[in-house]
Amino acid sequence: MVSKTEEDRVNSLEVQVDNGGGGAWEYLSLVRKLKLRRSDKVLKHGLALLNDDKARSALGTEEWTLYEQVAIAAMDSHCLDVAKENIKVLKKKFPGSKRVGRLEAMLLEARELWEEAEKAYSSLLEENPFDQVIQKRRVAMAKAEGNMSGAIELLNKYLEIFMADHDAWRELAEMYVSLQMYKQAAFCYEELLLSQPTVPLYHLAYADVLYTLGGLDNISRRPRNITQLP
Repeated sequence: MVSKTEEDRVNSLEVQVDNGGGGAWEYLSLVRKLKLRRSDKVLKHGLALLNDDKARSALGTEEWTLYEQVAIAAMDSHCLDVAKENIKVLKKKFPGSKRVGRLEAMLLEARELWEEAEKAYSSLLEENPFDQVIQKRRVAMAKAEGNMSGAIELLNKYLEIFMADHDAWRELAEMYVSLQMYKQAAFCYEELLLSQPTVPLYHLAYADVLYTLGGLDNISRRPRNITQLP
């Protein structure tokens, strides 16, 4: 999770860059490091850097990282032509790259070419079954298609390998809640509380699920070692 200090720093840089005060690369790097989703800003300021020959050259090898970051932001923002052009540049620079292949599969997904995207992802997973990004993209794609049961199955398989992924446990819990599968959701929140007992959000969500399952009496019987904040 992003700390308050980190969030304040990102917001401060964003205001600075938006107002022409410089620091675009620092802002973009921090957004990427913290795995934040600020696609419109990344697209705007990232393209400005890429379209400035001097600024782009100053990035050195990080230029290619920026092309990738902007391509992903463009897909998020439904600017698919921009994404396609950035991926084209990367493919020319890194022919045969699996990382670029992943971007191409993501572009198919963004175009809602589900069958082609699934084939591309499956092919990449055959070569690297432990690619977390691709596995999560398959979950997201199943959700986009409205296949919630399929998304749950894929995410459960993902968590069999990456059990320490807190975001995945939370996403799975929320999917279970959306399907009114509260016992399964409770299990997910228990996993989160065991690994991150000081996060109030998880306690509140867990209590809400318990209340839905059995009212106030159920909450009063919840395990003290899980729900008590230190």
